[in-house]
Amino acid sequence: MASFNIVMPKLGESIQEGTITKWFVKEGDTIEEDDMLFEVATDKVDSEIPSPVDGVVTKILYPEDSLVAVGEVLAVISLDGEVEESSEEAAPVEAKAEKAEAQDEAKESSVDDSRKLSNRFYSPLVKTIAKQENVSLEELESIEGSGASGRVQKKDILAYLENKGTEPAPKTAPSVQSSAPKAAPAVERKAPMPVSVGAGDQVIEMDRVRKLIADHMVMSKQVSPHVTSIVEADVTELVLWRKKNKDAFEQKYGEKITFMPVFTEAVAMALAEFPMVNSSVDGDRIILKKDINVGIAVAKPDGNLIVPVIKNAEQRNLIGITKELNRLANAARTNKLDPAEIQGGTFTITNFGSFGNIIGTPIINQPQVAILATGIIEKKPAVLETPTGDVIAIRHKMFLSLSYDHRIVDGALGGAFLRRIADILENFDTNRAI
Repeated sequence: MASFNIVMPKLGESIQEGTITKWFVKEGDTIEEDDMLFEVATDKVDSEIPSPVDGVVTKILYPEDSLVAVGEVLAVISLDGEVEESSEEAAPVEAKAEKAEAQDEAKESSVDDSRKLSNRFYSPLVKTIAKQENVSLEELESIEGSGASGRVQKKDILAYLENKGTEPAPKTAPSVQSSAPKAAPAVERKAPMPVSVGAGDQVIEMDRVRKLIADHMVMSKQVSPHVTSIVEADVTELVLWRKKNKDAFEQKYGEKITFMPVFTEAVAMALAEFPMVNSSVDGDRIILKKDINVGIAVAKPDGNLIVPVIKNAEQRNLIGITKELNRLANAARTNKLDPAEIQGGTFTITNFGSFGNIIGTPIINQPQVAILATGIIEKKPAVLETPTGDVIAIRHKMFLSLSYDHRIVDGALGGAFLRRIADILENFDTNRAI
């Protein structure tokens, strides 16, 4: 009987595993090409995966909520419509073993103490192996990981177990010497203070995405020494230009233009002039990024946040930035983003002004080294110098705040970069054609 194996797809350059959050089919279902098979969630994005073939689903090897490595067989489809009785025997032994491990992990409801005591992330599969082999948290901390940022993978813990009988585990975690990106120095994480729950209090469990955001934000603050610089920009000329041209712009291009495309254009121009801000830190190395890929933080209807990326922003004109920004924002709000559309960012903008806030001190989106927050635009009285003397006039002003990684961005560089963005916005050409 001809069959086709459905495997966990590679959903991005740095993605090595995904969680099956939902199956749209069950064993015995007849499916057609492009019918949705399952939904997979990673630490980057959720995606619905369609079937590449017609046939009958003969076997589903992993239940919902299983964390599965990229390339592992998830299901078997019969291409001639026959149900294969022994399809499970044909599946790789490793896949069945991981299935059992994932099921065991899903059954556990106790709090994972390693998340309280450790600054490293361990996948459910790694933690299951560690539990079954009686590997302590201290031993896990000593294992050199070959994954991104020194992350311990399945092969790392299996290699450790093979060598465990021949050499003792080091008492302290050694520094990573491999060619993989170096892990950040371990930061002691104390157990949080217990929180009392009163009779009338409501307890809300974080969803998966909120947990990922929380972990990412804590990690960023632990890895990067944050400094924030703030300037106030007079954007009167920009406001007047948009008011004059927004209707004609929408009529001509079929796109609404907000202030964010202009902010993105200004950031891309400034990054080209200050390449050190368009970089990442890898241990003791500074990686200057060739491309300028600007991420825009978008609030989703469920209250969570996602950051789609405008690739090569410095090569796009204002029309191109507007079209791409609107497309990505709409896809983000409807969960239609492709994994590649939220990867590769080199700088991020977050708009506090959309919530009526005047200023904010955002957290850096790792592994980037800076993030810009834009505040609300307000009318304010301001002193203007004229040939006949100073006058007080009503101007449109806003605050721009830049949080940056003080390991490589000093105050002089951060301040100059931020001032350059403000200068570009303040000198916006009101005669600019649409």
